[in-house]
Amino acid sequence: MGRIVAPFGIQGWVKVAPLTAAPKNLLAYPEWWVGDDAGWQVHEVAEAKTQGRMVVARLADCSDRDKAAGFRGRQVAVPRERLPQAQPNEYYWADLVGLRVVNEAGRDFGHVVRILETGANDVLVVQGERERLIPFIADVIAAVEVQDGLMRVNWDAEF
Repeated sequence: MGRIVAPFGIQGWVKVAPLTAAPKNLLAYPEWWVGDDAGWQVHEVAEAKTQGRMVVARLADCSDRDKAAGFRGRQVAVPRERLPQAQPNEYYWADLVGLRVVNEAGRDFGHVVRILETGANDVLVVQGERERLIPFIADVIAAVEVQDGLMRVNWDAEF
């Protein structure tokens, strides 16, 4: 849902770069899971508001800038069951990461390892025998089969 980028002020607030379509979507959740590869902890959100494209928030157990600085670089998530149901042909990024990607000729490109938000369109970073950047647009994405762990693309192996 987002990434904590810095402390904000001196009273324990943090600045969050949202990974949602609308930054205000993050405000709908009274608890955030905050963590990284080392582990996750649930934190109650005491206060939060949008500030431009960012979200600033104060976690209930964070009362000063030093503690807020300790959250820098950590991810913000919410339990999957609390997210709204995706509409047909809409996908959460978490559903796309890990999918095996093959082109229409059957060439296996590897797996989606992350997604870049470019402004114009999202871009899949696919890692296989080499890294490929594939735009996530209707002309390129032939099929997304989340339940089968597969994405089919109209993409030349030479790109």
